[in-house]
Amino acid sequence: MSSKTPQTTRRVFLGGTAGAAALAGFSSLAQSPDTRPDAQAVPLDDYSPEFLSAAEWTFLMAATARIIPSEGDGPGALETGVPIFIDRQLAGEFGTAADLYMEGPFVPDAAPQLGIQSPLTPAEIYRQAIPAFDEWCQRNAGAAFHDLDADAQDSALQALADGDTDLAPELREFWSLLLQNTREGYFADPMYGGNAGMQSWIYIGYPGARANYLEWIGRDEPYPLGPVNIAGERA
Repeated sequence: MSSKTPQTTRRVFLGGTAGAAALAGFSSLAQSPDTRPDAQAVPLDDYSPEFLSAAEWTFLMAATARIIPSEGDGPGALETGVPIFIDRQLAGEFGTAADLYMEGPFVPDAAPQLGIQSPLTPAEIYRQAIPAFDEWCQRNAGAAFHDLDADAQDSALQALADGDTDLAPELREFWSLLLQNTREGYFADPMYGGNAGMQSWIYIGYPGARANYLEWIGRDEPYPLGPVNIAGERA
C-alpha cells in the first residue's frame, strides 16, 4: 500500500513494505521494547489500553482493520495485535516525541516539501485528529468512522490520505503516522506488542532474528525454518 492509496490489497501492502519495515528498523519509534511478562501475548479482547481512550481505541481497531484487513491469505492487523503496538508506542517515548526535535518556530501550514511542521507530539496528533476525523465522517458519511461499512471506511481513509478531510494543518501528519505505525506494528518484533505469534513474519517468509541464514539469500525456494524473535522464541 502506498501512503496515498488505502484501498490497495494486502499483497501490494506487504510487497511494498516488507523490506523497509521488517529489515530496516523502526525509524519513527523510540525503540523501547515492552519487557513486561507476557506483554506481547495479550489478546485484543483482554487488553486494556494504556494511552487511548475507549473511543480512540474503537477508532484504531476499525482503522487498522481496513489498512490491513483480515480477508485474504494472510493475517490482518487485528490478528497480529497492531492496535496494542500503537497504543503502547503512544504511551511511551515515541508518543511524547522524546527523540524528536520539537523546538519552534513551527509553520503547520507550510508546504509539505518542508517536512513536518506540527508543534504536536505523535500522541497529541492522535488525540486531536481522531475526534476531528470522526466529526468529518459524521458530516460527510452520516456516521462515525467505526460505524461505517467497509466501503465507506475505505473512502474515508482515501480522503484522509488525500488531505481532503479539513483537518487542521498541525494534524496533517495523522494519516502518515497511522499508516506508518500500522506497518510497524505488523512487522515489528513481538516484544513491541504487535506481530502476535510472528504471524506476519511467517506470512512473508522472514526468518526473524536467526543468527545466520546467509546461505539461503538469493535462492529461489522458501526458507525451510520458521522465524525466531529477539527473545529466542520460535514460531
